[in-house]
Amino acid sequence: MKKKVIAALLVANMCVGAFAGCGDSAKEENSPSTKSEAGDNSASSSDDGTEEGKVINIYCWNNEFRERVEAVYPEVKETSEDGTITYLNDGTEIHWIVNPNQDGVYQQKLDEALLRQADAADDDKVDIFLSEVDYVTKYTDADADVAIPLTELGIDPDTDLADQYSFTKVVASDANGVQRGSTWQCCPGLLVYRRDIATDVFGTDDPEVIAGKVKDWDTMKETAAALKEKGYYTLSSYADTFRLYGNSIASSWVETGDTVVKVDQKIIDWVKDSKEWLEAGYLNETVKGQWTDDWNKAMGSQSKVFAFLFPAWGIDFTLKPNWDGDNGAWAVTNPPQEYNWGGSYVHACTGTDNAKHVKDIILAVTADKDNLLKISADYTDFTNTQSGMQEAAEDDATFSSEFLGGQNAFKYFAPVAENIKMAPLSSYDQGCVELIQSAFGDYLQDQIDFDKAKSNFETAIKERYPEITEVQWPE
Repeated sequence: MKKKVIAALLVANMCVGAFAGCGDSAKEENSPSTKSEAGDNSASSSDDGTEEGKVINIYCWNNEFRERVEAVYPEVKETSEDGTITYLNDGTEIHWIVNPNQDGVYQQKLDEALLRQADAADDDKVDIFLSEVDYVTKYTDADADVAIPLTELGIDPDTDLADQYSFTKVVASDANGVQRGSTWQCCPGLLVYRRDIATDVFGTDDPEVIAGKVKDWDTMKETAAALKEKGYYTLSSYADTFRLYGNSIASSWVETGDTVVKVDQKIIDWVKDSKEWLEAGYLNETVKGQWTDDWNKAMGSQSKVFAFLFPAWGIDFTLKPNWDGDNGAWAVTNPPQEYNWGGSYVHACTGTDNAKHVKDIILAVTADKDNLLKISADYTDFTNTQSGMQEAAEDDATFSSEFLGGQNAFKYFAPVAENIKMAPLSSYDQGCVELIQSAFGDYLQDQIDFDKAKSNFETAIKERYPEITEVQWPE
C-alpha cells in the first residue's frame, strides 16, 4: 500500500483525496495497514538499544535549515566547506540533499526518494525532509504514511510544543489532528521600505508615519500616486501582492476528495487590481514576477522601488543578499493587510534508522525557546515561540537589526502573527499558486487576453495534475 500511495504522489503530485490503493503483498512488512511498522521500528530504535545509522539524510531546498541546525544543535562538530556534509560529535554524518523548490523540482526528487525508501540501504534512507505550507498536506496525510507522527518519536505536541503558534501545529497535522511535523518559524509578513525614498517623498522615514500611508489598499493607492509623481514605483511587481490576496481565500483550491479546482474571487481581485496598478504606473512593468534577475535587481541601491512585502525570512534570505548599499537603508512597518507567507515544516521520515537524532534535531530547532531566540537574534527570523517573540518585541538591545538601521522588527511582526488566519490548504496549492500567476502574468504583460489566460491556466493545471477534471471560476 505504501508504495502505491507514494507512487501516486510522484506521478501526479496527488492531493489528499486522491490517496487510495490496496496492499502490495510483496511489501507487506512496510505497509501502513500494520500501523506504520517501519515508522514504529524507527521510533523505537532509540529506546531499545538498537544502534542508529551513521548517515542522516535530510532533504531540503536551500541552506536555511542547515544553518539553523548548525546554530543550535549541540551535537554539531563541523560542516564541510561545500556545505554538503555536517559532522556530529559521535561520528554521525548529516548529508544535505538540496534541490530547488521552484516548478515542483524539490517534490519530484523527494518523491523519488520516498518511492525507494522501503528498499533503500540504511545509509541511503531519507531521515528528515522539509515541506512548505503550499504542499505540506501532501506529506502529512495519514494514508501516505511518509511522515512519522511526532508522538511515535517521543515528542508530545501538547507539552513539548505548547509554546508554538497554534496555527502552525494545525498546519503540520493530518486530517485526524495527529501532528506529523514541526516548524521553527512563523511567517507573518510586513511592508519593508526604503528609508531614503520615504524621506524624499514624505519628508520622514518614521515607521509609524509610513504605516498610516499604507494602512489599507485605498490609502496605499493614494500613496502610490505620490510616489509615482516623484519617479518611484510603490512595489516592484504584480506578484508582490499575490500572497496577501491568496491568504484571504474563503475555501481551498481543491476540496479534500475532489478533483475540481475552484478559483476564489480574491484571486480574480488580485488580477484586476494588478492590472489597474500596472496601467497607473505604480509597479515596474519590466519586473515580471518574483525569483527573477529583474526582481533581485529591484532590491538594489539603483532601483526606484519603494517597498517589498516580506516575512522575516524574506528580509534575511532575499532582500539582504540583493542589497548592495549600506546597512540601515531599509525599515519595516505594518502591511496594508495582515498575511502569512511560507513556513518550512520538518518531518521525520517513515523508515528512518536515526530516530533518536531526528527527534533531538526536531526538538532543538523547533521546540527549545532559547534556541529559537538565538535563531531570531542571529537571522532576524520570526521563530515559533509565542512567549519568546513577545519578549523579542520588547528587547531592543538584543533584537534590533543592524540591517534595518537598529529597528526591532519583532515589534511589528508579533502583532501580525497573533492575528494570522490561514487560508484553507490543499496539496495542490503550490501548483495552483505558481501556475495561476504564470498564466495571468502573460495577461498582465499584455501578451494574451483575460479569457486566454483562464484557458492557459486550465490547460497547465491539468497537465501538472492529470487527475484534475475541471476548473471553476467565480461568477
